[in-house]
Amino acid sequence: MGHAGSFEVARRVADLTPDDLNHVFFVNSGSEAIDTALKISIAYHRARGDGQRRHFVSRERAYHGVNIGGTTLGGIMKNREAFGSVMPGVVHMRHTWLEENKFTQGQPKTGAELAEDLDRFASLLGGDSIAACFVEPIAGSTGCLVPPVGYLERLREICDAHGILLVFDEVICGFGRTGTPFAAETFSVTPDIITMAKGITNGAQPMGAVAVRDGIYETVMESAAPGAIELFHGYTYSGHPAACAASLAVLDIYEKEGVFTNAATMAPYFQDAIFGMKDISGISDIRGYGMLAGIDLSPEGGAGARGMKIHKKLFSSGVYIKFTGDTALVAPPLVSTKENIDEIISGIKRVLEDG
Repeated sequence: MGHAGSFEVARRVADLTPDDLNHVFFVNSGSEAIDTALKISIAYHRARGDGQRRHFVSRERAYHGVNIGGTTLGGIMKNREAFGSVMPGVVHMRHTWLEENKFTQGQPKTGAELAEDLDRFASLLGGDSIAACFVEPIAGSTGCLVPPVGYLERLREICDAHGILLVFDEVICGFGRTGTPFAAETFSVTPDIITMAKGITNGAQPMGAVAVRDGIYETVMESAAPGAIELFHGYTYSGHPAACAASLAVLDIYEKEGVFTNAATMAPYFQDAIFGMKDISGISDIRGYGMLAGIDLSPEGGAGARGMKIHKKLFSSGVYIKFTGDTALVAPPLVSTKENIDEIISGIKRVLEDG
């Protein structure tokens, strides 16, 4: 919907995105944002005479929503097994978890070489057949896989060498989770497209968005015949006035109350508290960055059984966090104080020590 509110939200979001990601397409969820990014990638390459680019590269243990495209891009087995490979032409790089990086606080020092998987796919499939590479800057749903030092930079270099678009799925990282508006800024790597949701309205209204670089927008727009629709894509409720009102209110709060600054300030305290649990029996790994952390539990019985048991105990004790199998994902509110963090960590610690 085109109205004053949607244009204002687009302007405000563009003020937060890095460099020249100045054009914003509204959707209603992170899943829709991913499928929109897929179609924009195809439309862009087609507009510039590269219509043969129909392959996409994603990553093992990735989560990119539940629509057809996102399910295929995803690399978490349980999210895929009932549906098979529902979209052709998608290949997966290895994930970035390495045994030698266990209990690393922040970015691991080793593992950047895993980015070479993208170059290997370019050699196998032909670099000029790949439209885009999709990654979460920090893989969230799988349990906070922080990118190794140099990994995202190397993906950027390989994409540039082969004309591949780099897409950051920032549905989890976006809007302050890493202490800056987007993880692209935190890690100093600018993608061509950013997908976002969740934090754009703080979950108060269904909304997502796709931000693209000026060159992508201009190429698609200028390739259309005069008076024709430039991009045959959209959703009935894109840019809904209620969602835009919620987004403007949330963006005001982020700015006026210094929410991103608070997240950056609290992150070291949160990370120290999380890693302070590393000696608890049954914890096999901890990873973390910013206001996000993953805790792996040693399996007990079948895969995921221990995670479900701990999940229920935590909920009963007043602490609610996300679990994926035997991995806990801890993401405190960005407005958290030290006292809030202490309460969260003490609740988790008490349940884990009780088993």
